[in-house]
Amino acid sequence: MTRFSAAECFSWVIIVCCMLFAAPVYADSQAKPIQKKQTKQAQKPEKQQKPVFSFKDVVEKARRLSEAPYVEPRKETPAISSDQYRDIRFIADRAYWRKDNLPFELQFYHVGSYFDRSVKISEVTPKGVAPINFSPDYFTYEKSSAEIKEQIRKDMGFAGFRIHGCLNSAATKDEVAVFLGASYFRAVGQDMRYGLSARGLAIDTAQPEGEEFPWFRQFWIQRPEPKDKTITVYALLDSKRVTGAYTFVITPGKQTLMDVESTIFLRKGVEKIGIAPMTSMFFYGENTNARPRDWFQPEVHNSDGLMINMENGEWLWRPICNPRTLWVNSFQADNIKGFGLMQRDTAFDHYQDLEARYDRRPSLWCTTKANWGKGSVELVQIPTDDDIHDNIVAYWRPAMVAADKSHSFAYSLSWQYPEAGSPPGGKVVATRTETDKYSSAKKFIIDFEGGELGDITPADGLEAVIDVGAEARLLDQQVRKNDVTGGWRLVFQVKPEENPTLAEKIMPDKKPIAEMRAFLRRGTNILTETWMSGSQL
Repeated sequence: MTRFSAAECFSWVIIVCCMLFAAPVYADSQAKPIQKKQTKQAQKPEKQQKPVFSFKDVVEKARRLSEAPYVEPRKETPAISSDQYRDIRFIADRAYWRKDNLPFELQFYHVGSYFDRSVKISEVTPKGVAPINFSPDYFTYEKSSAEIKEQIRKDMGFAGFRIHGCLNSAATKDEVAVFLGASYFRAVGQDMRYGLSARGLAIDTAQPEGEEFPWFRQFWIQRPEPKDKTITVYALLDSKRVTGAYTFVITPGKQTLMDVESTIFLRKGVEKIGIAPMTSMFFYGENTNARPRDWFQPEVHNSDGLMINMENGEWLWRPICNPRTLWVNSFQADNIKGFGLMQRDTAFDHYQDLEARYDRRPSLWCTTKANWGKGSVELVQIPTDDDIHDNIVAYWRPAMVAADKSHSFAYSLSWQYPEAGSPPGGKVVATRTETDKYSSAKKFIIDFEGGELGDITPADGLEAVIDVGAEARLLDQQVRKNDVTGGWRLVFQVKPEENPTLAEKIMPDKKPIAEMRAFLRRGTNILTETWMSGSQL
């Protein structure tokens, strides 16, 4: 073995150190540009891939559509009667995406009967947009199948679609939402039955010249990923005077949520536009003293009140009714926080209907996003003689709608049980009336519950603030603790002003409607929402 002296070892150490010191200098002079290039490439963020389809694409389609004349849709319907249409059923095993075991599935509606126009439906995937084509193989035709099939074209299209997802159980897919007819759609949360509907837009509702019904002429549905909890639907709206772009991000659950974006373009001037319109049914309820039908159900309705959350934080409650004549009420609501048609009464024994299950019908609450500006909530109540008709409409009406620009609104819709959106204070749980047979005085009985009301005793000085307007006189009032429910009951009587006009004597239905408001307070502390009602006295 070769041995080195201490001096030689020290020399080798010096040489190695010099080499190590020199190496960076050599690398810097020769490889520095390469090293910089590599570093620059490593720090450069990955280029985000542009989505193949987005809400902006629908907005652009709506803008271009608004610049062209309106074209009436071709009527696609074969000669299918209502009875025959009910016998056409989608085959569940052929649900779209079922074979792929995705978290959502699609089923489609056949064209026919009242649904006499088809809509285009497409699927959006990372690879692009592809149409979902109609096929009679999706359906069973239980009666007159040969006769019906002869009238069906393969390019006919669908009338609409419904979305199924894991709503009530992780093991099965239940129906979550449906888009069918004009711009109507509806949804349910857990353990709910279908009830009221929403719409994309309302135009000239309750106007003398008649209402215009826009329709969703085309849909694009985002193909879900295996772990997605939401599904996205894009829609193109069209009508004689308006076009629009919509996106719905739908999240099923105990409350099924829809985050909505909309941009509207006007072809022509429109007098009245309703944003986030809702349509429901009220036949009779606890505030109906004479039932319109000899039915066993104590109450029959999908919704029992309009709730509004004002910009200043005030909560309003308006019981709805089945009026004798058309009623249109407007409530000033600038920069409104939210509004909705609610099914506040969810007690089964108040309906006693094992089939309809009105106690499980959803409430629909709209929460606005950003400031909507000046406007009002309108409530339209239409007389009806049957429960098959939707006779209640509510929407937010902008104060001004300029015809020369677009208008955008963002909001969320919650299909929920009423307790999910209750006001923080006490709320109205029942409104009843009684007319004195010896006089023209009318009594109102209003029950309040919730908030701090349960902890208040008769000695705490609870009082009512009542305004009956110029058409009536307040006769008396009392506020009483309800020992059964723990809430409080307000009872007051009103009487019409004296000296009715000749027209009012001849035509009682022409009597002016008294608009009333009431709430409970202790001192200066308001403890309940504001009850509002109109009545012909």
